[in-house]
Amino acid sequence: MIRTLLVSAALAFGVVGAAQAAEPILGNWKTASGATAEIAPCGGAFCVTLKTGKHAGKRIGNLAGTGGSYSGEITDPENDKTYSGSGSVDGNSLKMKGCVLKVLCKSQTWTRL
Repeated sequence: MIRTLLVSAALAFGVVGAAQAAEPILGNWKTASGATAEIAPCGGAFCVTLKTGKHAGKRIGNLAGTGGSYSGEITDPENDKTYSGSGSVDGNSLKMKGCVLKVLCKSQTWTRL
């Protein structure tokens, strides 16, 4: 009886733990320019790397956070300038925002692939 309870509890924890481990930002996204960006775990954060397009293979961001709200740095691949950035996931949309001095900001909405 106790063994059954322990096995059931371990299985339930494993399912809940797996659901909590999957961050909504992970995966492939279509950027505003039409390129594909992959967001994957790296070093306790999430790295944004372009997979297609003119700048394929270039890492353009590093974000940290959980549950749909993230912040970090975003690099414009056209000019290699890095900005403070943020991202928020809402279903299959990811709103990315990069700012200079938190005043001058640009936003893009990416779509999950």
